[in-house]
Amino acid sequence: MPESPEQFKALPSQPWHAEPLERIYPALQSGPEGLDESEAQTRLRHFGPNRLPEAPRPHPLRRFLAQFKSVLILVLLASGIITAMLGEWIETGVILGVVLINALIGFVQEGKAEEAMLALRDMLSPQARVQRGGRILNLPAEQLVPGDLVLLQAGDRVPADLRLVEARDLQINEAPLTGESLPVLKQADTLAMELPLAERRNMAFAATLATRGVGKGIVIATGLQSEIGRISGMLARVQVPRTPLLKQMDHFSRVLSAGILAISLAILLFGWSVHGQDPRELFMAVIGLAVAAIPEGLPAVITIILAIGVQRMARRQAIIRQLPAIETLGAVSVICTDKTGTLTQNAMRVEEIVLGREELLLAELRDEEAQLLVRRSPALAELLLAGILCNDAEAAPANEGWTLEGDPTETALLELAIDLGLDPQGLRAASPRLDLLPFESDRQLMITLNQSSHGNQLFLKGAPERVMDLVEAQGFSGSQETLDRAFWQAQVMSLASRGYRILALATRAAEIGQGHIDGQDPGKGWILLGLVGMEDPPRMEAGPAVARCQAAGIRVKMITGDHAVTARAIGARLGIGDGEKVLEGNALEVLDDRALAEQVRRVDVFARISPEQKLRLVEALQAQGAVVAMTGDGVNDAAALRRANVGIAMGRKGTDAAREAAEMVLADDNFATISHAIEEGRGVYDNIQKTLLFILPTNAGQALVLILALVLGMQLPITPVQILWVNMITSVTLGLALAFEPTEPDVMQRPPRDPNASLLSGSMLFRILYIGLLLVAGTAAVFYWLLQSGAGLDYARTAAVNTLVLFEIFYLLPVRALHGSVWQGHMLKGNPWSWGLIGLVLIFQILFTYWPPMQALFATVALRPADWLWMTLLASSVFWLVEMEKFVSGLGRD
Repeated sequence: MPESPEQFKALPSQPWHAEPLERIYPALQSGPEGLDESEAQTRLRHFGPNRLPEAPRPHPLRRFLAQFKSVLILVLLASGIITAMLGEWIETGVILGVVLINALIGFVQEGKAEEAMLALRDMLSPQARVQRGGRILNLPAEQLVPGDLVLLQAGDRVPADLRLVEARDLQINEAPLTGESLPVLKQADTLAMELPLAERRNMAFAATLATRGVGKGIVIATGLQSEIGRISGMLARVQVPRTPLLKQMDHFSRVLSAGILAISLAILLFGWSVHGQDPRELFMAVIGLAVAAIPEGLPAVITIILAIGVQRMARRQAIIRQLPAIETLGAVSVICTDKTGTLTQNAMRVEEIVLGREELLLAELRDEEAQLLVRRSPALAELLLAGILCNDAEAAPANEGWTLEGDPTETALLELAIDLGLDPQGLRAASPRLDLLPFESDRQLMITLNQSSHGNQLFLKGAPERVMDLVEAQGFSGSQETLDRAFWQAQVMSLASRGYRILALATRAAEIGQGHIDGQDPGKGWILLGLVGMEDPPRMEAGPAVARCQAAGIRVKMITGDHAVTARAIGARLGIGDGEKVLEGNALEVLDDRALAEQVRRVDVFARISPEQKLRLVEALQAQGAVVAMTGDGVNDAAALRRANVGIAMGRKGTDAAREAAEMVLADDNFATISHAIEEGRGVYDNIQKTLLFILPTNAGQALVLILALVLGMQLPITPVQILWVNMITSVTLGLALAFEPTEPDVMQRPPRDPNASLLSGSMLFRILYIGLLLVAGTAAVFYWLLQSGAGLDYARTAAVNTLVLFEIFYLLPVRALHGSVWQGHMLKGNPWSWGLIGLVLIFQILFTYWPPMQALFATVALRPADWLWMTLLASSVFWLVEMEKFVSGLGRD
């Protein structure tokens, strides 16, 4: 053994699957007895522990301070500081409170960013059976080093990347790593150099699970050098895209902040140079203008809208892990979905049976018809018996049916027999097994010898090409005919073209006195009973869900590690792709970015795709402007889930790594839930738009009231502290009512919204100006008319504040309907919160006007009842004018 393992630095790049066994041990400076302990310790110091390192986390204080980067938040902070300097403590408290709430929410969410890395680390096996110096030891998996010999058996989680040197009937479930839907039968033979990960049958990879047989492998990579470690490193390097809402809010904040500062400066200079107003008083008025214009409550209300969306989605089995992902769902234009366990059930099922000239489609048979067919068809009965007896899976009665355990293909045969009315336990008891020739990769078949009342009988199942070499007839015991090889070969091709996994079953009578099976000579006289075609079937609800997404303008792409034929067949059945074009991973690998961009526009089904290729596909789609949702359940999906605009993990069958990397988890593993989530996401964005359409015009009205007075050099109709009161009452309380609006019925008939579209569209800018002018005209008219009529300043201001609030209450009602008239079902039903919150605001306004402590705080006085009547009539005009504006513009029409 060498004293220093420096030559192993290039281990991960060596093609171990292509190395012959006689070169494996020398290349790793190991041997059939394993490493000795001293050499293992030397290598452990060199390579480090076999675990994935925890990514460094930023200091909590730095994470908290990072929440104050938004321009709007900075302007709010500046306003809060200035109001504190002026001694306006109410304004200061409210402004800083809103900022703090938003900072705390962001702080908590950002703390989850590295959890995907932690989940990946936990997937490594905690223990391993290792051969060192000829002794078998149980060691912590983190002590493994390259050159160690690891022993595997059914139920073991593979602790490191291994090159297998022995494999007997060893099957490993690699679905979390490769997406392969079935356990992979392993071997120790040398393989060709150019093979994708999923086809390296002489390798076992860390975090996969041995489901059957035994094996031995030599460690070739540990920790970050393993395949799962490589995915971990790739995940750490993935740049997470910002959500469309966050990008829009940033742009909106910059524009709004710049506009407010520019207007405030212009008013300050105008008032000082034109009217010669006192600079200190003018400065205080401009601060009031800024307070009036800045939508202090907007971040809080949007956060509440997102939180309500989380609750609604949870009721529909979609668990949101990050709030901004909710509205991003509304902009999704492409869904990249895994096949196994997402579109399919991740459980094999027999779909077709071929018996001589008869082909049975199981999906077309009712239970009564199927059981009657078994009784009338001895050929089918004997094929089912072969599937029960030549089978190592276990079947046990349960409260509501049967519990099946074992290899998926074998459990599928038992499930078929049970569905057709047979009792596996009873038939096995009647025909006990005398001997077994187990399935092995070189034989590609399994044979059992069973006792029977009319003589012992042999049953065989295996790959069609291997079974066809042994059979001489077709039919069943007691009724056979010459084998029609051309017919059966055509049937095999037909089943394979539909993506089925195919098994052939055969039987023959045992020789007199035969008590065991000759593994070298299966014998002559085999009768082909038939073929079974099985698949991992699509979920019943997956097809309609795919169609619903496509009707909403969302393109669905299937990305799987499975075979191209299977992927094409499943895609065709679900309406994904054209049933012809499939791009495989080895073909994708040689494409440059430009060629790949062309392929992702044309192709919707991708097969034999590696983790890096999944990530590259997501990035290629995003480069074309797509908002991508990526579904997945395995470790191999983690990097693409994190890179996607919305990562969607499976809650039941998904790995922790996938769930922690995703923004959304499907609690029911149901693809249909995605369409429901997108519907809710579009509804959330609608409610955000409604909130903006309410808050921005009303804030503009409040600001314009002050601008008018400052420009004309007149008394302020509303003081800064009263403006902040209106902001608290209307922006937060009334704005909150819009968060509870139900999703509008046409959201899934619209195309995805443009993620690059500005929040301040032309129609919104018109609405801001239109409503702002209405509010300023009505409020200013009340204030100056009362002032001219001899009412005191405080009385006129109290009336102006209440008029402004009444205007905003009446404006809330038409805003509840974004794409139609409020009379089309929105006015009196759908959202009782709106009426409750309107009532609450009116109570607050009564306290504001008549309660002495509030009068002292806000300089208000009691109003005469008659004034309330004409102020209400005046304010109600905004309702009719907005409904008229929607009708004229076309929004209020059907």
